[in-house]
Amino acid sequence: MVHPLEQLRDDALREVDSALDEKALDAIRVRYLGRSGSISAWGEQMKTLAKDEKPVVGKLLNDVRSALTAAIEEHAQKFRAQKESGALSKIDISLPGTPSGYSGYSGYSGYPTPIGYSGYSRTTEGGASLHPLTQMLERSIEIFRRMGFALADGPDIEDEWHCFDALNTPPEHPARNEQDTFYLPDGRLLRTHTSTVQIRTMQSAPPPIRVIAPGAAYRRDEVDATHSAQFHQIEGLYVDENVSIADLKGTLEFFMRELFGADTAVQFRPHYFPFTEPSLEVYVKSKALKKGEQWIEVAGSGVVHPAVFEAVNKARSDNAYDPDKWTGFAFGLGMDRLAMILFDIPDIRLFAQNDLRFLRQFA
Repeated sequence: MVHPLEQLRDDALREVDSALDEKALDAIRVRYLGRSGSISAWGEQMKTLAKDEKPVVGKLLNDVRSALTAAIEEHAQKFRAQKESGALSKIDISLPGTPSGYSGYSGYSGYPTPIGYSGYSRTTEGGASLHPLTQMLERSIEIFRRMGFALADGPDIEDEWHCFDALNTPPEHPARNEQDTFYLPDGRLLRTHTSTVQIRTMQSAPPPIRVIAPGAAYRRDEVDATHSAQFHQIEGLYVDENVSIADLKGTLEFFMRELFGADTAVQFRPHYFPFTEPSLEVYVKSKALKKGEQWIEVAGSGVVHPAVFEAVNKARSDNAYDPDKWTGFAFGLGMDRLAMILFDIPDIRLFAQNDLRFLRQFA
């Protein structure tokens, strides 16, 4: 007997196949995956099911959501490619290029800025300087680049599959609640972490891979001295044959000692994350820091859960990330938190207040 969810999947996939443009795809997305959509309604019904039914229906629900999300994304990419192809066909490549113009603060208002100029000066007297978060980001990227990590990027607006399902986060997980995550009317959301970029990287490239994904993340946190609705992360992913937890520890120990000083002590404590197993929280202490001998939590990490590889394989329609062959580790670092620790900043809100008295200390 066909389960209602399977029938719902088949109906939705038929609608996706017959969609004529992106507008029609968005309507399908809202109808099935939106907060009041048919598939989302099944997620709400999970709590009413019998205990023995929940695993079966939960798995089927994830499969249905994944299949529909993948189909919508595939067709959306096709429509975008058609649109871009049409736009490019209208460009007259025989026209001269646009000369380099003013692209940022150079100390001389209105004058053109040379190509390659970043728009900021670290040392100009009375001029601009890099924001402390940008300094922290550049410093961190430089350390990871020395270890062979490449930069990866992805959209701030994501779907539930990339943000939760592909990362082995079950439908009943509190992170998926509207009280914790910013959802859009069409069912998409502002990413709660940059782990979404790891999934997109694995979808687009086979192993081995070694990437870091810097960027903003968003959560419905009460704004106070240590919490903000928008914050910044660097998340890393390394997948290869025979990658072990020893590789993870070596990588993060090197990073922490390059960042905080050679005498920095690094400690790993067991924790739980749905997308890694085993999972570890990372703590440091260093005499160079104001808190001295106190252990400070700075990162989350772990060995990539096989379920994550299986979800990626399903989206790719192959077995490129065979969990019996490939292993990997992942980690997440909060740039705001690291900057607060390194620069001894007492309040996260200072990063966004644009107070010159604060910013000039980093010039």
